[in-house]
Amino acid sequence: MRWLSSGIVSTVLSGLGSSHRPLTHDALDGLPAGKAVEHIRSVLVATGTLPQRDEQMVRLERHVNDLVTSHATAEGRKILHRYATWHLLRRLRRRSRGNDITHTQLTVVRQHLRAAVYLLNWIEAQGLTLATCRQADLERWMTSDDVRHRREAGHFVRWALAQKIASDLSFPAVRWNGPSQAMDDEARWATTRRLLHDDTLKSEDRLAGLLLLLYAQWPAAISRLTVDRIKVADGAVRLHLGPVPVELPAPVAELALHQVAVRRSHAALARTDSPWLFPGGQPGRPISVWAMGERLRKLGIRLAETRSTALFQLATELPAAVLARTLAIKWQRAAAGDWAAYAAEVSRRTISKAVHPSGNTDPRPGHREKIVTGQATDHRRG
Repeated sequence: MRWLSSGIVSTVLSGLGSSHRPLTHDALDGLPAGKAVEHIRSVLVATGTLPQRDEQMVRLERHVNDLVTSHATAEGRKILHRYATWHLLRRLRRRSRGNDITHTQLTVVRQHLRAAVYLLNWIEAQGLTLATCRQADLERWMTSDDVRHRREAGHFVRWALAQKIASDLSFPAVRWNGPSQAMDDEARWATTRRLLHDDTLKSEDRLAGLLLLLYAQWPAAISRLTVDRIKVADGAVRLHLGPVPVELPAPVAELALHQVAVRRSHAALARTDSPWLFPGGQPGRPISVWAMGERLRKLGIRLAETRSTALFQLATELPAAVLARTLAIKWQRAAAGDWAAYAAEVSRRTISKAVHPSGNTDPRPGHREKIVTGQATDHRRG
């Protein structure tokens, strides 16, 4: 009742109720941005009054438009528009495959675009353009005190070279130092035992932590789990982390079933049936990736180190040939897309005949391989 009687909330609801404002997403977008308006929107979406939409993508598109239009020069605005719209956003939509983007993906695109803005601002301050900038100028920026988002700026420079906007430039790649340092195995199992048996901790935090410790799931994947991913059949509880279900051991299974039964949103609209295993603070939405990560950190779990340890442990349990084949398939997909995507692309270009991919990258793996590949196929980051 206090929330309903607050200024902005009562004003918005009065306008919607009196038909002075159309009941659309665009009408809400025209209001001053803030948590109150976003909560009203989430209530209307959760009750089916407004259609669902990808709020992270809308927020990102708005940020991109503001950043591009605020650039000082017309030529810079043109280049930034091409880079943001036809490269960054287009690639993000292709990778998300119709799913809502994550906060991490939004942050990565923002960093890449800001890097391009910083570099263009510096180039223009020197009386240059991307076309007239030379290697000596670029290296002067890279070694100056003004350098920001250096790695992301390299992505922009390589894009500009591919588009023939710039020439005769090279940007050194940042060396990858390998996966995050693994945590001590004894510490990992000590944390696991604590989450399994410490009833003073919240059940949702215990389950989320175990999914990271035992199954190497990122908070982005954990936060988006829905209750229909958990199946009970033949006395076993199975969790779909990817195409292949994972059978949960008894203590983890009990926590999963308990979470399905007691989960509830922190929002006032608690009677709506949420599909999410970890509901968030707004009706109809899951817990945010940031909030999930913070809750795990408060348990003393270091996300990257813990995941690396879990992956290393799973890798040691696989035969070398199976692990090599799994990694080869992942590298092929990362480098050139999977065969299904390739076939679809060719078929769109070919009128006279349909093109089918050759080879079969789906061997019938053993039980251990199914567990790892089932987890690995459900990650979409950055």
